[in-house]
Amino acid sequence: MNEVRPAADGSPAIRVLLADDEAMIRAGVRAILAAGRDIEVVAEAGDGREAVALAQAHRPDVALLDIRMPL
Repeated sequence: MNEVRPAADGSPAIRVLLADDEAMIRAGVRAILAAGRDIEVVAEAGDGREAVALAQAHRPDVALLDIRMPL
């Protein structure tokens, strides 16, 4: 996704899962998050089932989910 960079204080980056059925929205949010030094997008999902599978596989710290997304 993007390179792993430690936060300014040396702590590990916050690992984020993005889930939205609109690829353009995911790309925009990913670009915004990539500007932050302490955030790493570890996975992206296009539907609910994929989001659950990726969350189980990657164990992100935060999941940013579209609330109106197909299964």
